[in-house]
Amino acid sequence: MSALRIGQTAWLLLALLQVLWHGVLRAPPAVLVLPALLLALLPLLLPLLARAAPRRLWWAAVAALLYFCHGVMQAWSAQGMVRALGWIELALAVALIGATGWQGLAARAAGRHATLGDR
Repeated sequence: MSALRIGQTAWLLLALLQVLWHGVLRAPPAVLVLPALLLALLPLLLPLLARAAPRRLWWAAVAALLYFCHGVMQAWSAQGMVRALGWIELALAVALIGATGWQGLAARAAGRHATLGDR
């Protein structure tokens, strides 16, 4: 599996986790579900404005830093299901960030310039 595919999968799963977490499992009162989902998904949707897929994934990884911080806070301070969701969010954010950086590290080791789409 390529770094691009891993990153895209982690990005999609991170978005699905937000929908499940804030829309189904720990949903706020019915009036606040839509605003909660918009706030939870907006950082993950903004990278779709980028033109090229590698650039989109890079911006998604930047947005994933927010989810990483949120996941750490929930994993260390919450209890029960919220703690488990925090650990999942943290793992997906690390996968997305790691997949984005992997191609650059591999290219640096090989002494060449690479884009995320290289294999």
